[in-house]
Amino acid sequence: MNTLLIKLFLMPTVIGGVTIASRKWGNSVGGLIASLPWIAGPIMLFFTLEQGVDFAVSSVKGIMMGVIGILGFCFAYIYSAMRHKWYVSLSLAYLSFVGVTIILKNFEDYMGLNGWFILADILSLGGLVIFPKVKPEKGESKRLKFDIYLRMIIITVFVALITYLAKILGPTWSGILTPFPIITAILAAFTHYTQGAYGTSLILRGMLTGFIGFAAFLFLQAKLLPNFSIALAFLIGFIVNIILNLLMRAFVKRFL
Repeated sequence: MNTLLIKLFLMPTVIGGVTIASRKWGNSVGGLIASLPWIAGPIMLFFTLEQGVDFAVSSVKGIMMGVIGILGFCFAYIYSAMRHKWYVSLSLAYLSFVGVTIILKNFEDYMGLNGWFILADILSLGGLVIFPKVKPEKGESKRLKFDIYLRMIIITVFVALITYLAKILGPTWSGILTPFPIITAILAAFTHYTQGAYGTSLILRGMLTGFIGFAAFLFLQAKLLPNFSIALAFLIGFIVNIILNLLMRAFVKRFL
């Protein structure tokens, strides 16, 4: 099946499912579910199918930098959300992501994949420890009509664009842009508008809880894809991702 058709069918389903899950089980669980490799996984698959295993493996180091960039996005957003509207917070968060990833790109060759993986894990865990706790706000939640369809359109266009530009961007920048905070931005901005800073903090904290599992999934792809089938590599990575997410959720509930 043509990969573009896969993107057009898969991405709206993913973002729609994540949105529904978030509404059903709460922002913390929704954020944790959103941290799974819903976007990075398919993009890695498309990289492998369209550009080859070597390209996909080479992109993982850049994806690790992007994960660290998302940490910057989350912190910039929540600190801004406590004082400003969603559009100000979103703008500052994206500036933070771009700034962090540009800085990290300059240090690309100072560490190998193992080093970037360890750094992403350390910063993710540290980020959870120091992530600000926002007090609940008074007032009723707002409602938006048709927002789920807008989310579906945005995510589909983004994934199709990144995979199309992969040849032009090269593996490192394609990797950096793979975890580009589009799901994070959609969930944060819509939650901020409808539920305020408190609801936003829950969903962002939930996403941070899943970052170590997310990084492990990507790390495993770099190690497994050259030696195993795509199906087996993704299956192992996804299982490990789920297990780590459950462990991290238990750790956060007990100690943080």
